[in-house]
Amino acid sequence: MNLAPGSLSVLPVNGQIVAAFGRQYLVEITNGEILSCVLRGKKSGAVCGDQVKVKRTTVGQGVIEAIFPRSTLIYRSNTIREKLIAANITQIIIVISAVPSFDEELVNRCLVTAENQNIKALIVLNKSDLIKPTNVVLPSLSLYQKIGYTLLQLSTKTDITPLLPYLQGHLNVLVGQSGMGKSTLINTLIPDAGRATAKISSTLDSGRHTTTHAQLYHLDKNTHIIDSPGIQEFGLHHISNTNLAWGFIEFHPYIGRCKFSDCLHINEPDCAIDRAVQEKKIDSRRLGFYRKLVAYKM
Repeated sequence: MNLAPGSLSVLPVNGQIVAAFGRQYLVEITNGEILSCVLRGKKSGAVCGDQVKVKRTTVGQGVIEAIFPRSTLIYRSNTIREKLIAANITQIIIVISAVPSFDEELVNRCLVTAENQNIKALIVLNKSDLIKPTNVVLPSLSLYQKIGYTLLQLSTKTDITPLLPYLQGHLNVLVGQSGMGKSTLINTLIPDAGRATAKISSTLDSGRHTTTHAQLYHLDKNTHIIDSPGIQEFGLHHISNTNLAWGFIEFHPYIGRCKFSDCLHINEPDCAIDRAVQEKKIDSRRLGFYRKLVAYKM
């Protein structure tokens, strides 16, 4: 149904993308109304969290005329394509759990992304009630606390209140592998969200992919959270080798102090970061993760 003259305003209005389904988007405009929108022409690249200008086309529908400049953009990439995750984020929440096992390399990739975009990063260890005394998860994660990241132990099915102060005043995005409990966390925070959840496969030690699209929820006027689909890999092909080292915060004091100005900290002689590892000032695991990233991009 086309708009009848005078029936609805055809002037563009500002809004925010609150859900992204491929090339279809839900945009919340300034009066709180939700419009189902597409991008003008054959454009692509809008993402949950984007601030946009929308023009109505029919009742409840519209077209995105423009995307306003972003303060931050979270995305993953490989040599072939990019996958946008969320825009204008101020905090990334990396959700991991003791069951199923999490990928520590993925955690490191998410932390590099946070540093690259100059946003806060919070590591949430969900299902902490399932941690057994013999579990090596906590000793392994203590590394990230030592270098300055916050690690919050949580059981979303028991009590989510410890998380609430960390969310305040941020546009947060949840990232993590399938099965870590992101959707359960969202359903606990927002009972009406109705995000799908699934049982964990004990045989495969993995979760099932249940979240199919990114969606933004308002916790209060200044606090928002985006749930994103589970990820199994987080490519960083868009970050240059030179900038990768800056994604490791404990490397910062040593960058620029190597013998060679173009040192990539792989196997060059008199590397300041390698020397810091030998002197126990940097954990060798982190240097190993860094070198894997560089090798992946070469």
